[in-house]
Amino acid sequence: MTMIVAVHQPQYMPWLGYFDKIDRADAFVLLDTVQFKKNEWQNRNKIKTSDGWQWLTVPVRYRFPQKIFEVEIDSKVPWQRKHRQALRTHYTKSPYFEQTMEILEPILSEPWEKIAPLNIKVVKELARALGITTQIHIASEMGKFPENPHERLVAITKHLDGDVYLAGSGSQAYVEIDYFKNAGIELIFQDYNHPQYPQLFGPFEYFMSVIDLMFNCGQDSLSIIRRK
Repeated sequence: MTMIVAVHQPQYMPWLGYFDKIDRADAFVLLDTVQFKKNEWQNRNKIKTSDGWQWLTVPVRYRFPQKIFEVEIDSKVPWQRKHRQALRTHYTKSPYFEQTMEILEPILSEPWEKIAPLNIKVVKELARALGITTQIHIASEMGKFPENPHERLVAITKHLDGDVYLAGSGSQAYVEIDYFKNAGIELIFQDYNHPQYPQLFGPFEYFMSVIDLMFNCGQDSLSIIRRK
């Protein structure tokens, strides 16, 4: 029986394609043991507003070259209140506002100290709410793996008894296929076509956080993510 493994850094309120990757895998690893990248997706994501899109950003106290699991949240900034207010301002009229806020409120009420536990909670809770049943693992809880990126991915896949590794489409330009081939692991690439779905506020905006989909489509969200 084929065992598909996928790996990705834990992100804050990720987009639809992130959850497609989780959904397509049998085991998904949140890679919190690599270097944090500020102002990418590990501490922020996008929501749609009446004026286009805006960032939801978690302020961090980052010192190069800290790994993701080491990065602290700047608790002096009332980011949770700001995020809650932004969601209420822009999604109150969405069809599934109350149901989605029931998922997000506990996350936005807990006193988080570091970005990794926050993102891990976000990913797990949103995946559960969507109906995704993939096993989700945390790299920092799995033991030590090689520093070389390709060797690390092979080692993680083998650790989980995987025989197929699902890579992101963007990695085709630099992935070294021989690492996987020599280890007896089949390498496949995610090919995600972003669907359109009902949104508030005019023309469709692609690449929003998955919560935009959930506010607007509720229980149909996973079937929309799976739409090809």
